[in-house]
Order: sequence, then structure tokens, then C-alpha cells
Amino acid sequence: MSKIIYLTEEGYNKLKHEVEHLQSVERPSISRQIAEARDKGDLSENAEYDAAKEAQGLLEMKIAKLQETLRNARIIDQSKLDSDKVQILSTVKIQNTKTKAIMDYTLVAETEANLKEKKISVSSPIGKGLMGKAKGDVVEIIVPNGVTEFKIIDITGFEG
Repeated sequence: MSKIIYLTEEGYNKLKHEVEHLQSVERPSISRQIAEARDKGDLSENAEYDAAKEAQGLLEMKIAKLQETLRNARIIDQSKLDSDKVQILSTVKIQNTKTKAIMDYTLVAETEANLKEKKISVSSPIGKGLMGKAKGDVVEIIVPNGVTEFKIIDITGFEG
């Protein structure tokens, strides 16, 4: 049984375009490299041929993995999300109870996580710790430097 992956429509389309690029641009490029290396003669001692075949194998694995992700993807209807509890696509404002630092994160699928955009995966330690919690809750989350307490200040719907 495959694992269902929840994505935004934007995330789904991004993956779809990546697969199309790999199939229409990268795959033909590697095929040309293999043909050029094959034309150079003896394949048993042809490092270029071996490298191109290895690159082809890695590319095909990547394409297959992305296609499986797309097959198992479910696009989330953002209009039906409840902002009373933290869930995927919630934007959460949290405060470190010790340092008083305030952070905003949007919880997204693993494939859409991007810390620069303040999007963290629901399967990350912080994401897991926040899921299902409500505004005002204080949660203890194990982070790389130990256990940290965070207070949920606000929860809003997905803001892009």
C-alpha cells in the first residue's frame, strides 16, 4: 500500500512539470551521451559510456519516484481547512517560551518544505509536535539542541 501524500495544487503542478522536464529534456540528453560514447568503440573500457549509463539509471529512478508521488498525491482543498487546530497548510505563529522568540511556519508536505519560505514539513519534529494542537496550547518538542517548549500564539489558513 502506497503512502498518500497531500500537496497544494502549486506543489502538485511543480512536481508534474519536473517530471515532464526530466522526460522531455534530461532523458533525451542522456540518450545522446550514451550514443556518442557507444560510437567511440570498445564498450568494455569506455568510462564515458559507463558514466552515461549510470546517469540514465539514476534519472529513471528519479522519474519513477516522482511519478509514484504524483500517483499517490491528493490535492488539498484549502477552502475546507479548519483553522481551530494545526493541520497541513496551517500557518502557525509560535513562541519559544524560554527565549521568547516568535516564529511563523506553514506546515506542508515533505516535498514542499522550504525553510527559506518558512514552510516546514508536517513530518519534521516541529511539524509533528504542532499537528492537532490549538491556539494557546504549549507543546514540548525535541529539537537538535534538546527539548524546547513552544506556545501556539495563532493559527491561520494557508497563505500561499
